[in-house]
Amino acid sequence: MHSLPKAAAVAGLLASAITVSAQAADDFKLGNNQRIACGRGLSAGKLNTATCRSYAYVFNSRTSEYFRCTVNLAITRNNKEILNVQTDGGCIKKPRIFENDGSYSFEATETEPPNTNSFFGQGGYAIWASDNTAQRIRGCITISPGLGPDITKCLDMTFE
Repeated sequence: MHSLPKAAAVAGLLASAITVSAQAADDFKLGNNQRIACGRGLSAGKLNTATCRSYAYVFNSRTSEYFRCTVNLAITRNNKEILNVQTDGGCIKKPRIFENDGSYSFEATETEPPNTNSFFGQGGYAIWASDNTAQRIRGCITISPGLGPDITKCLDMTFE
C-alpha cells in the first residue's frame, strides 16, 4: 500500500519535468527571414568554384538571447566532373537584446553579400525584437568593419 503514494509522487515529478522541458523548448523560435548568397570564381587550371552561404537566427523568446547560425557549401569542378564538395557551419550565441526575461518576438535580416560597393568588409545584419506584453521594440544593427570585433548598436523605438 505504501508504494502507491510513492508511485503517484514519482509520476507527478515526471509530469512536471516533462512540462518544464516542453516549455523550455517552446522558448526557442526560428526567424522567418533566412537568406542565401552564392558566388563563383575561376581558379588556376580552369577549375570553377561555387560557394553558397546561408544564415538563420534562433531566438529565445523568454530571455531575448539569440544564436546566429550559418551553413556554407563549396563545390569545385573542372569541365568534366565535380572534384570537391565541402560544407561547414554552426551557431554562435549572441547577447541578450533586453535585460530582463519576458515574452518577446524577434526578426532578423542580413545585408546583401559583399561586393565592390561594400564599405564594411563582410557587411552585417539587423535584429528587431519586441515585447509581447508592452508597446516596446528595439532595433539593433551589427556590422563587421573588417578591423577588430563586430560593432553592435541598439535603439529603443519611440511611438508618436
